[in-house]
Amino acid sequence: MIYMLLSIVFFLAAIAGLWKIFEKAGHEGWKAVIPFYNAYIWLKVIDKPLWWFIFVLLPFINVFTILLMVVETLKCFRKDGLGEQALGVLLPFVFLPWLGFSEKQEYTHPRKLPVVKKSAVREWADAIIFAVIAASIIRAFMLEAYTIPTSSMERSLLVGDYLFVSKLSYGPRVPHTPIAFPFAHHTLPLTDNVKAYLEWIQLPHYRFPGIRSISNNDVVVFNHPADPIDRPVDKRENYIKRCLAIPGDTFELRQAAVYINNERLPDPPDAQHFYRVASDDPLSARRMGRIGITDWGEKEPGVYIMAMTTEMAEQMKTVRGITDVSKRIDPKDIGERHIFPHDPDFAWNQDNMGPLYIPAKGATVEINRQNLPLYERIITVYEGHDLRTENDIIYINGEEATSYTFEMDYYWMVGDYRHNSEDSRYWGFVPEDHIVGRAMFVWLSLSPDRGFPANIRLDKSLRVIR
Repeated sequence: MIYMLLSIVFFLAAIAGLWKIFEKAGHEGWKAVIPFYNAYIWLKVIDKPLWWFIFVLLPFINVFTILLMVVETLKCFRKDGLGEQALGVLLPFVFLPWLGFSEKQEYTHPRKLPVVKKSAVREWADAIIFAVIAASIIRAFMLEAYTIPTSSMERSLLVGDYLFVSKLSYGPRVPHTPIAFPFAHHTLPLTDNVKAYLEWIQLPHYRFPGIRSISNNDVVVFNHPADPIDRPVDKRENYIKRCLAIPGDTFELRQAAVYINNERLPDPPDAQHFYRVASDDPLSARRMGRIGITDWGEKEPGVYIMAMTTEMAEQMKTVRGITDVSKRIDPKDIGERHIFPHDPDFAWNQDNMGPLYIPAKGATVEINRQNLPLYERIITVYEGHDLRTENDIIYINGEEATSYTFEMDYYWMVGDYRHNSEDSRYWGFVPEDHIVGRAMFVWLSLSPDRGFPANIRLDKSLRVIR
């Protein structure tokens, strides 16, 4: 709510500043409040060609255009300093009202301005600073490039894939740590552990409205909620997984099959599991290559373990000498302590778990000693409450509690390489404030096993992520 109010205040301040600037330039001030028409008048004020108006209408490009218009407005008030223009771009809701309301600030039509000579160094500095500011805005609020470092999404996404992630899809997130080195995530370039951000200013979570909400089976980038290194949320390691369950869903794994609200959720086409393959004829790389399998291990003579999609497993059954192809699944009711919620009362494993309610903001659940391990981390770590138990009585912030109302939405993220992925099955829920954006498009795919240019996977480049 506070960010929404601030956004409204900043917008109104900028419009009020334009109103007064228009009047100083000889135009009627009320024109500043008319959407699009105000941009038309603004271009007249700064004496720019009307074809700029086309750029005002184009998404993404319009951000650069408005920033340029702010700089040109500053020039009309003789603000030619590099620092002034940089601050004007960063704080237009301050500079525009100052230019408009201050009696000391006089407007000069661009054609009457003296020519300002800039050195080559100044020209380059202006261009670089503007480019850094503009690119940082795009990276923070619109679109960001990522690369796939691990095989947890293998076949859907490959190690060496370079992709674009949309911040606009689910709504841009206000940075928790707004003061940071440009284009660095959490560590300064060429260093191992020097922080690339300042922690003394941290903003509370706020997400601007998005184009859509997260749906089941979306491929999502998020900050790792169980990052072993204590960092601000937006500086934790980036993970990419498929969102199997959204807020309000009941998630369950039955023999490695996903059920949402008691209905089977189809696996993505390229989802992989480990299979046990028995053969009375030694496997050859040539025969396996026809199916798309390049790596496998022999568990015992004539028995192999390999990762395959459902389609590949069906093809494997037709290979000469194959006597059995069966999905390798952990038995039900045999719990594993490294599986969420890491409690002996829950006999869950990577192939069998649940049913588990995925918390939705505002939803209330009964809590007791039996189900507390499921939601304890949410209550204490993600939502910041003090929690303790005495004689099986639960106390939250010092008060006895038999129920809990969630303050955020949560998601359940799992990799497509189901038996080779560290995901929600191991560390639990992903809070909404950890969501970065939606994986949209692979623009380049490079094989890590070859040198350039042979490593370019043309058949995997320029593809939409499904």
